[in-house]
Amino acid sequence: MSSQWMNRRGLGGELLAEFIGTMILVLFGDGVAGAVQFFLGGQQGSASATAWLLINLGWGLAVMLGMFIARVISGAHLNPAVTLGLAVRKAFPWKKVGWYALFQTLGAWFAALLLYIVYYPGFTAFESANRISRDSLASAGENIFFTAPHALIGGVVVPIWNAAFDQALGAFVLVYVIMAINDARPTTRLAYLTPVVVGGLVLAIGMAFGVDAGYAINPARDFGPRIFAWMAGWGQVAFPGNGAGFSSYFWVPVVAPLVGGALAAVAYQTTLYPILVEKADLAAAAEAELVADERSEIVNSSQS
Repeated sequence: MSSQWMNRRGLGGELLAEFIGTMILVLFGDGVAGAVQFFLGGQQGSASATAWLLINLGWGLAVMLGMFIARVISGAHLNPAVTLGLAVRKAFPWKKVGWYALFQTLGAWFAALLLYIVYYPGFTAFESANRISRDSLASAGENIFFTAPHALIGGVVVPIWNAAFDQALGAFVLVYVIMAINDARPTTRLAYLTPVVVGGLVLAIGMAFGVDAGYAINPARDFGPRIFAWMAGWGQVAFPGNGAGFSSYFWVPVVAPLVGGALAAVAYQTTLYPILVEKADLAAAAEAELVADERSEIVNSSQS
């Protein structure tokens, strides 16, 4: 590995941008979840319309802010599913995929560490008031650091296969729309609005698909904080992800979004992308014809 490849102007700078961008994303996203947990009454509060709206808005803004930080340097993937999807459609080098995923996960882990320090009094007060151990199935870590299947009306827990499909679908929509946005923007000026649009997209995904399992749709955003929570004492609840009605859940928000992101790349490349290329070629041909006509008119007028 050459020093030139890893310096600040090369891959090293891109990895730093992905680390910081993902850290910001998780810091605000999980931070809003912490505010709901400790201010609006935890699980009871999270079922209210106010808490639900706050969480979804928080994650949408978190994605927007993280993208604004990293977009010029690294492209602001901030999500291994996005990185993998771009590599599948040959829009990103495969040799960088593992590095991006690693630093995205490390950024998410570090954000969890910072939030643990911020909300440490809340964690201890919650555990003391409810007389539960940290690795209890009723712990606060599940509502803040990592996702899990939810109990629906009647207390029925969402099956793992359903949660996996939910995660794959959410990541599919995310990656597909991101690719369409990136390819369809006609001017450089509109590129500045991409983080805003993607933030709105995450907000919409959360409001539409967040009920089943918390819409991780990002392996780094779930796995990094999950590993930190396991290290901080949440034990089996964090890793391998055991809960009431499910077990060994940790792989679902990692594998399912990657599958969804890869499938989105294939689907996009075979559906909208050829149409966009054809439209762009037609527009370029029309513009070239217009320029040729203008030059012909100039020549004719100069000869007359």
